[in-house]
Amino acid sequence: MRQPLSRELSNLLERGRDRQLRLAVTGLSQAGKTAFLTSLVNQLRHAGVEAQLDLLPAAREGRLLGAQRLNQPDLGVPRFPYDPGMAALRATPPRWPEPTRGISELRLQLRYRPAQQGWFTPDIAHLTLDLFDYPGEWLLDLPLLQHDFYSWCQAQSLHEGPHRKVLFSEWLVEAEQLDPAAEADEAKLAALADAYAQGLRRAKQAGFSDLQPGRFLLPGELDGAPVLQFFPLPELNAPKETLEALPDTSIYATLAARFRYYQQQVVRPFYRDHFRRFDRQIVLVDVLGALNAGPERFEDLSHALRQLMQSFDYGKRSLLTRLFAPKIDRLAIAATKADHVTPDQHGNVVQLLEALLAEPLKDLRFADIPVKALSLAAIRATEAREVLHEGKRTPALKGTTLEGEDVLVYPGDVPNRLPKPDFWLQQGFDFPSFRPMSVDSEALSHIRMDAAIDWLIGDKLI
Repeated sequence: MRQPLSRELSNLLERGRDRQLRLAVTGLSQAGKTAFLTSLVNQLRHAGVEAQLDLLPAAREGRLLGAQRLNQPDLGVPRFPYDPGMAALRATPPRWPEPTRGISELRLQLRYRPAQQGWFTPDIAHLTLDLFDYPGEWLLDLPLLQHDFYSWCQAQSLHEGPHRKVLFSEWLVEAEQLDPAAEADEAKLAALADAYAQGLRRAKQAGFSDLQPGRFLLPGELDGAPVLQFFPLPELNAPKETLEALPDTSIYATLAARFRYYQQQVVRPFYRDHFRRFDRQIVLVDVLGALNAGPERFEDLSHALRQLMQSFDYGKRSLLTRLFAPKIDRLAIAATKADHVTPDQHGNVVQLLEALLAEPLKDLRFADIPVKALSLAAIRATEAREVLHEGKRTPALKGTTLEGEDVLVYPGDVPNRLPKPDFWLQQGFDFPSFRPMSVDSEALSHIRMDAAIDWLIGDKLI
């Protein structure tokens, strides 16, 4: 017991001195969360050597000496696979790090010289940074804590567009015939839950984001457990009180009980153990992927992010909140894969991101929470070019597709506001998927990772 107690006391002391930060890297599946974390660790570890961090004053001034990985804070949680990720990026040909399939964490200690020296200022100071990685699919479940089974069913019915309904048609035909008051048939419910899970998987493959329950997509150790054998009941017309008075053996009561168990025994511990104690947050958003996928998927992403951001605690930090009730006091929202469009379009990408998250941003700014929007590429996959095209100099991108083809592409213009209906009829761009660029040095090539790092932790490195 001594070592865990000693570790807890040490953490408490460091938090009291404001020398420890927990960073929430928040992103839905395929937003680039693992790539961001790999690049973040890489940039900080090489800050005093090769990393290009001109937008981070502590690095630009030569005060940031680098970072070292420390022992795990929680011995029961796997370590973030930084080394395998770097090995994939340095392979021939280079590969993207494997997507996250479970929870992992990493603790870094940053060493730097304070900007001003004084009687009580140490020559070398340190900051402990705790990083967490987790499947984006599981993140989708946090909004479930705001629901009971009845309200969740209603919420799922509200944003079912035509394309999404087609993907769930096999399940929907059977589910719409269910009588909530009928006695539950375990085999039939299991078959329908499996059909619903297949619909979620098809929707994910088609580019949709708002997919609940998230564990249906990546069940982990719960694969095959009865807790994953539930689904929303479509078109509930009876009053809530009537349905909740049905016998425990009814379809409605059986599904509601499984929903509550999932909510309380799966989602709530995940939130309690990993999401209640963050100090800073960056929300990664694949805006370009959603834009590429069409209007219904674009709106689906907006809805998912709006719901998700209501699941975090934002507020001012003080000594008491740092110690006992941490709140997120600074937030970055970042459009990832900025290298999939030419540099002249990066400003439009940021404006589009702000428009996509307009409502959550209004609430955060009303609460006086500092927020910064930016576009970035955690690990570069393309090089910007300017070529002669149809008689004029035109920005272009040079990269290698996942299939190994070297291409020169003209991605087109990104709208700087939420697209109107006629936009989707005439959109003429396409954002292909690229391999990461070959790693020629210890530090990874990036776009604006230094700006993100400065916003998230730069004020602690002075």
